Amino acid sequence: MKTSCPSCGALFSLDVLIAHEGAREAVMAAMQLPAPLGWHMIRYVALFRPAERQLSMDRLANLLNELLPMIRDAKIERNKRIWSAPVDYWKMALEEMLGARRATLNLPLKSHGYLLEIIAGYSNREEAKREAQIEAHRAGHTAVGGVAHTPSPPAPLPPAGEGSKTRSKMPESVKAALKPSNN
Repeated sequence: MKTSCPSCGALFSLDVLIAHEGAREAVMAAMQLPAPLGWHMIRYVALFRPAERQLSMDRLANLLNELLPMIRDAKIERNKRIWSAPVDYWKMALEEMLGARRATLNLPLKSHGYLLEIIAGYSNREEAKREAQIEAHRAGHTAVGGVAHTPSPPAPLPPAGEGSKTRSKMPESVKAALKPSNN
């Protein structure tokens, strides 16, 4: 069966592709990617292709295998800190790199550093938002920005004999039921 590369258009046999160890590793790594990242990841790894030649299958497998544990664990390590990295952050970061920021990239890419910085930025903003919500809640602010009304404690009851009502006497039957029995 003949197939063609979506990035470079090269024709090759699927048998030959799977026989190559690097290609086999790349295919296995790609199959482990979450579905929302597939197409974005193909376009992302193409950013690593040198202008004069094709991206080798060994390099492609290495690139994917570097990212897989981070995607699977939904966390990245950047600047000696662990950041949350759910699949949504990966997808948004890939879309940002392949869209608005592509024109500013120095190609070919050498590492995943820029992608990881974008993901760390998303995680940092989310942490800051969560922290602000916690602090606002501690300060008693409501969702719309006002101060939450805390009801004042109930007024103490007046002592017996004061006020408009006086306390009635306890019925003898209740007193008898409450008395401990001396059996």
